[in-house]
Amino acid sequence: MSMKIPEISAMVGDLLDDTTIPKNIRRALAEAKERLDGEDEDSVKISAAIYIIESITEDINMPSHARTQVWAIISALESLNEQGQND
Repeated sequence: MSMKIPEISAMVGDLLDDTTIPKNIRRALAEAKERLDGEDEDSVKISAAIYIIESITEDINMPSHARTQVWAIISALESLNEQGQND
């Protein structure tokens, strides 16, 4: 079963609460969470969040545990996006 947008947004929220993650990364995650929680169409929300989150994936300051979670979030978003395109 695939995840829904609110569940993915909660995953992003968990990362926002992690103080070991640098502020610039948390700032990008906060922006992605705002997009996911916004009023746009689901496909727009998902695409915007993927774009924002992918921009931080190669940040050398990101802790390895956070990088794993970020890739899990991107994977869930891409899966949800593909599912939406197939409907």
